[in-house]
Amino acid sequence: MKFNKRKFIKYLGFVLLFANICPIKSLLASSKKVINPNLSKRQKDIMFNEGTERPFSSDLLNEKRKGFYHCANCDAKLFASNSKFNSGTGWPSFSEALPGAFKTKIDYSFGMKRTEYHCAKCGVHHGHVFNDGPRESGKRFCNNGLCLIFKPEYK
Repeated sequence: MKFNKRKFIKYLGFVLLFANICPIKSLLASSKKVINPNLSKRQKDIMFNEGTERPFSSDLLNEKRKGFYHCANCDAKLFASNSKFNSGTGWPSFSEALPGAFKTKIDYSFGMKRTEYHCAKCGVHHGHVFNDGPRESGKRFCNNGLCLIFKPEYK
């Protein structure tokens, strides 16, 4: 097979043109994870390695004030307090997320099909959503408490 210098240069020109028109960095920017420098080691493990906190360990289980739950990594608003309920599972649970708050993917890690959800803004793992919720949505967003920050509503 003979090396064709002309075809190679033509091909290289197309590659460089494409790279300038549609840079790879801009394609990946929307999925890039922002790291909050104040996150604990455990928070980073859960959010970036799709870990899980121990059940009944979150201080947010007993939070009953009005307000909003935000992503601990990027501060995106995720849940309204009126969607929170006690599921008895040991993790903060919500019947619905705010519109556009999450992106989902299928997870088979425990030998079963589950829907995993990630913050739409920064991409970090928050938990899994199940179809056994108590309200009309029928959803139960089972969230790791360490991934959330509660901000109370002030009157």
